[in-house]
Amino acid sequence: MKPNITLPALFFVAALFITGCSSGTPSPVQAAAQPPVTDTRIIAEGRVEPIRYVDLALNTSGLVSEVLIAEGNQVKAGDIIARLENSQTQTLESARADSTQGLAEAYKVVRDAQYELDNFDVPSDFTGLTPPQAVEAMLEKLNAARDAFEPYEDLDDRILEPTNSEEESGVYRNTAKLYKKRLDDAWADYRKAIRWLELETDLEVAKANLDQVRKDYDQLQDPSFAEDTAGTRAALANAEVRAPFEGTITNLDLKVGEFAPAGQAVVTIADPSSWLVKTTDLTEIDVVDIKEGQPVQVTLDAIPGITLKGNVLSIGQNYYENQGDIVYEVIVLLTDRDPAMRWGMTAEVKFDQ
Repeated sequence: MKPNITLPALFFVAALFITGCSSGTPSPVQAAAQPPVTDTRIIAEGRVEPIRYVDLALNTSGLVSEVLIAEGNQVKAGDIIARLENSQTQTLESARADSTQGLAEAYKVVRDAQYELDNFDVPSDFTGLTPPQAVEAMLEKLNAARDAFEPYEDLDDRILEPTNSEEESGVYRNTAKLYKKRLDDAWADYRKAIRWLELETDLEVAKANLDQVRKDYDQLQDPSFAEDTAGTRAALANAEVRAPFEGTITNLDLKVGEFAPAGQAVVTIADPSSWLVKTTDLTEIDVVDIKEGQPVQVTLDAIPGITLKGNVLSIGQNYYENQGDIVYEVIVLLTDRDPAMRWGMTAEVKFDQ
C-alpha cells in the first residue's frame, strides 16, 4: 500500500530538494543606493591681476624722440623707457645738476635770513615774548593809544575856538601832544613787532624750502632708483619716462615722432612675481562666511588641470550691484603661480571650510 502524501508535504520535499541542489554560493546582496556627494564650499568667479602695477602718465607734453623698450619686455627700476623733446623738459642728468645748484642757493638763503634775524635789535618791551606774541601785545597797545587820542584828533579846531582861554588851550594842547606821542610810539613798536615776525617767517620759509630742495636732491641722486623716489624723478626729470620698479611692460602707447600729451597714461608696468584674484560675483549671503586668511583653491579657465592655492587677503566693505545681486569684492593672494598665467584670466575660487 502506497503512502498517502498530502500537498503540503510535497511543497516541503520540493523545498528540501532545491536546498540540497544549491551550489553553496550565497546569492549576491544588492548594496543600498548612496546619496551623491555635494561640494558645500562657497564658489565665486574672479579675475587674475598682478599684485602690483602702475599706469605711467607724462608730467609734460612733448614729441616722442626715442622709445627704448618694447611692449612685453622686462624692465628694472630706473630703466629709461622713452624720451621726449620739449624746450622745458629735463633729463635726469640736467635735473641733478640743477638740484645741486639749487641746494647751494637754498643754503645761502637760510644763512642770509638767519643773519638778518640775529642782527635785529629786539626792543626791551618784547623781552619774554615770541614774535607772534609781540605783534599781538603791540596791537593791543596801539588800539589803546588810538582810543586815548581819539578825543584830541581835532586839535587845531579846539585851539582856535575863541571861547577858550589861553590857559585852557595850553592844557588841551599839552594833553593832545602827550596822547599823540603815545600813539606814535605805539605805531613804532607795532611796526617793529611786525618786522621781527617777518624776519622769523623769512627764516622758517627758507628752512622749509631748504628741506624740500635737499629732499629732491637726495631723491634725484638715489643710485638704487628706489620706488619711493620715482615720483621726484618723474616730476623733475620729465624728459624721460623711467620704470619705477622691476616688472613687465604690459602696455606701451608711445611711438617715435608722435606727440604725447601730459596727464595721459602711456605705459603700464606690472610686477608678475605675485598674483591676486579679485572676485566679481560673491553675494552678500556668502560673504558673511568668508574670513581674512581663509585658504582657497583657484582654477583657471585658460589653464585646465591645475589648482592653485591661496588665502583671502581682504574683504571689501563697499558693495556694488551685479545683475540685481548685492556683491562684494574679495581679494585672494595666490601662494602658487603658473608661467602661463596672464592678467585678466577668468578664475574659479573655492573657499575651503
